[in-house]
Amino acid sequence: QVQLVESGGGLVQAGASLRLSCAASGRTISTYTMAWFRQAPGKEREFVARITWNGASTYYADSMKGRFTISRDNAKNTLYLQMNSLKPEDTAVYYCAATEYWNSRQYEYNYWGQGTQVTVSS
Repeated sequence: QVQLVESGGGLVQAGASLRLSCAASGRTISTYTMAWFRQAPGKEREFVARITWNGASTYYADSMKGRFTISRDNAKNTLYLQMNSLKPEDTAVYYCAATEYWNSRQYEYNYWGQGTQVTVSS
């Protein structure tokens, strides 16, 4: 079993930056594709970004390209999401998740964190 705990969320103004972390425990995440998802109030949870087990490849949702950067440190068993130029529409609960396969659909992710709230004021 893998336990995931997100941190780093908060209330910021538009244009600010935040760095989210996702600390894993229970077992190593070094063999998993890791991803970030988010869920805004009244909306379905959506994909943000994912990264291969070794960090060699990343993939982003179109609206996050150029503003968000996903990274990982397998030695620390931690996943990160650097968010720059934040917009009010980025307000959501952000979740990290782990899957064995690169092309997994959202429902195929094996492990999920509890989420961290990001609120961007205008």
